[in-house]
Amino acid sequence: MTVRSLIILAWLCFFTSLLPADEAPFEIDLTVATKGFDGEKCWVHARAGAIPAGIPGNRSENPLVVMTLQKLLLSGSDVFYALNEMRTSDLGETWSAPVEQKSFSRVPFSYAGKTDLEMTVCDFWPKWHKKSGTLLGTGHTVVYENNKVMKVRPRSTPWSTYDPITKTWSPWKTIEMPDSLIFENVGAGCVQRVDLENGDILLPVYCKKIGEKQYSVTVLRCSFDGTDLTYEEHGNLMTIPVQRGFVEPSLAQVSDNFFLTLRNDESGYVTVSTDGLHYQEPKKWSFDDGAELGNYNTQQHWVTHKNRLFLVYNRKGADNDHVFRHRAPLFIAEVDKEKLHVIRETEKILVPEKGARLGNFGVTEVSENETWVTVTEWMQGPAPHHHDTQRLVDQGADNRVWIAKLKWKE
Repeated sequence: MTVRSLIILAWLCFFTSLLPADEAPFEIDLTVATKGFDGEKCWVHARAGAIPAGIPGNRSENPLVVMTLQKLLLSGSDVFYALNEMRTSDLGETWSAPVEQKSFSRVPFSYAGKTDLEMTVCDFWPKWHKKSGTLLGTGHTVVYENNKVMKVRPRSTPWSTYDPITKTWSPWKTIEMPDSLIFENVGAGCVQRVDLENGDILLPVYCKKIGEKQYSVTVLRCSFDGTDLTYEEHGNLMTIPVQRGFVEPSLAQVSDNFFLTLRNDESGYVTVSTDGLHYQEPKKWSFDDGAELGNYNTQQHWVTHKNRLFLVYNRKGADNDHVFRHRAPLFIAEVDKEKLHVIRETEKILVPEKGARLGNFGVTEVSENETWVTVTEWMQGPAPHHHDTQRLVDQGADNRVWIAKLKWKE
């Protein structure tokens, strides 16, 4: 090799070292579906499902994306109202206005001798079920006493299907569970499911005996024929003796492995399975340098693409101490599937922080080329002034419904 060649090679090595260590396989297109609030209630829990082109009720050449969301009473704590739905048939360029779904209005409920209670469905997540050709949503029930969440209450796992022709969700039903005390309080609130090729559904849930403090997580295998969602079996129960145990699990499949991420009051956890039902002992989420991820007391969800696995999450240490439980900004990073940790150099901000929390969100596989993360600016702040929305407005929040589109390059 000549001296000139050596010099050229040295310069190439130098400039290559200046390039980013990672080249993300996606571009982020950040858009807003709607924004604004009335100071009394705000939109929360924006999650969507995509109905493919060619399905009756979808005349577009694009997937019909149906997003559910609901109003939250700002002066209360987790006081939700009926689900609404919005739609887009042009890949999010335009959205229909929110329409309340009467089938999700609160209904009278009685429990423990009390007959003046109300029940509704919240933490809903729609997802296309390919085998049956149905948009199926799941969540959990919540009971209100004098418009406050009842402290000791039963809970169940409701489900509903969407009719794209009438643009309505069916009256919700609940999954019939085995006669076991631990399933008296069980639900799939905010969980991400996996649909198997044979049509069976792996649905993570969290459960406990009524009155107990700590929840356990397990994964249900359910059958679904487009009409009925039926419990078939469940896997091992997982919990830890730390505050409320494990809640809000989310599931993803990459190749032959199933990955489960878990919320805990003090730290997020992760575990893996080869059959989708039985999981290893969960471990705390960490970066690849050994430092803890910093996610706590809020959910995390998955993005998958081909053989790659990504985590979407919030965390401490992002100049965000002023945000409720550090729930903004929203990050995305690739996960090492063997070592089960987050690769720090791949971390990117997916949705920016503007004072409001972004901890309750969803992931939608719109097509092979696009995956969306949907999230609202939840207009309640940190203690002691949870309901002082002006502080959030001053920081730029406006109850935006963010649509972060991941456009895959490969």
